[in-house]
Formats: sequence, C-alpha cells, structure tokens
Amino acid sequence: MSEFSLPQHLTTCREFRIGNVPVGGANPMVLIAGPCVIESLAHTVEIAGRIKEIAQRTGVPLVFKASYDKANRSSKSSYRGPGLAKGLDILGEAAEAHGLPILTDVHREEEASAAADVCDILQIPAFLCRQTDFVQAVGRAGKPVNVKKAQFIAPEDVGNIVAKLNEVGCHDILLTERGTSFGYRNLVSDFRALPTMQKLTGLPVCFDATHSVQQPGGLGDATGGKREFVPVLARAACAVGVNALFMEVHEDPAKALSDGPNVVPLEELESVLGVCAAIDRALRNAG
Repeated sequence: MSEFSLPQHLTTCREFRIGNVPVGGANPMVLIAGPCVIESLAHTVEIAGRIKEIAQRTGVPLVFKASYDKANRSSKSSYRGPGLAKGLDILGEAAEAHGLPILTDVHREEEASAAADVCDILQIPAFLCRQTDFVQAVGRAGKPVNVKKAQFIAPEDVGNIVAKLNEVGCHDILLTERGTSFGYRNLVSDFRALPTMQKLTGLPVCFDATHSVQQPGGLGDATGGKREFVPVLARAACAVGVNALFMEVHEDPAKALSDGPNVVPLEELESVLGVCAAIDRALRNAG
C-alpha cells in the first residue's frame, strides 16, 4: 500500500493555535477567509460577521483574513488598501466585534512587529518567500506564520524556508499551496505538493483555492481569474488532505477592489464549504 494512501501526514503534523483556533494534528480543517483587501471599516466588520455565521453553520473553525496593503498589484493605479496603521485598526475592530483570530500579509520587514501586535498569524506572500531577511523578520515577530509557497518553486523547496524560520525561533508554521506558474498567465495546481510538504516538514498544509485560479495579468492591467473552478479545486484538495482551506470572499465580486475575478461570492460560500467539510470528515474517518 502506498505511503500516501491514508492521510497519515495530515493527522500527525505539528499542531498549534491561531488565536483560539487549533490547526494541524487531528484537528479538523480550518477555513481562512475574507476579502482580498480591506475596503472600509464597515465592510470589513460586516463581511467578517457574515463569514463567521456561515462557518458556524458548516462546523468549520474560522480565521478571518484581509490585507491592509496589496503591494504586488499588476498596475500602479490599482487600489492597494488603507495602509498599515488604519488597516490594523480596522482588523482589530473586526476581531473585537466577532471574536475571530486574524490573518494578514506583510510585505515589508519593518511592518512585521506592528502587524503581530494585532493579528494572530502573519502571512509571507508567495513572491517574498525566498527573501531571507524578510522571512526571518516575520518569524521574529512572535506569531505563527503562514508561508505562501511561491509560484516558481517546487514543494520540496519549502524545507529551506522552514529552516530560515526555525533559525529565529519560529516553529508554528502553516504551508500554503497556491498553484505553480508556467507562464502564459495561468497557474496549475499539483495536488502531490500537499502530502509532499506535510511529509517533508511535519507541518500542517493549506490549499489556497482562489489564488490557484488566478490568471496573473490576465486583464492586461489587472489579474484575471476563473472562479468557476474554485469549488472543483477546493474539493480535490480536501480529498487529498489539508489542514486548512484558504478562500477569498466578497459579497459582490464585480465591485471588489482586488481579485474580483477569482473570489468566491459570499452567497455561494456555504455550499462550497459544506461539501469541503464533509470531504474532510470522511477522509479523516477513513484514516
């Protein structure tokens, strides 16, 4: 029998807490979800509450995600967010209003400490995951770290990133697969990466179902995407075995200020998440 035939690496990987939410080990799949970028205080607080209600109905623990700055936009004219100070204030209010742990991505070394004061887990963007000084600055901030595996590295290469974080005392690490780029404005998801990273590092893994359907630069001055494939890829990842599922969500994708073509419409989240949660439970019971 193949060493990957049962989810052994899924249930025996490192366990830690993101705020009050346990991830890894024998714990059920966690949802990381929210809008790509903070649009306003009112919008952030409202959508956090609505996603929380959906997560509770489907029985999936939730970590709320939003970005205070999107530094890697396709065009200089694209909306980037409210910035560090205002953005962290908004995330803090959303956390207080709904009792949710918070994830945000950091793009500059000097911002890691401030972000760690508000957020429960810091995210290393895919394009920055090989930048040693940056990775270690985020690791020193004292919070769990979500590493987005770059579109241009193999799953086996994440071991070097983990070693850099371990060197500065960071051991609570989530590894996120978000597709691999072969050019031509497309990404391909290789689901072998999920158990490969689990086995190699002993760490929990996450699948980013929305960034995996991106078409970088596909609209010329903005990123395109094929959101109709989000449920397909999410189900496939859950069948392989993940400790967390990452999905960006918006109530009106056509009006979203970032990543609209690949976000999950809020009205569809419950049906997508419900099926994924059922697959996660079935896989764990089979193992």
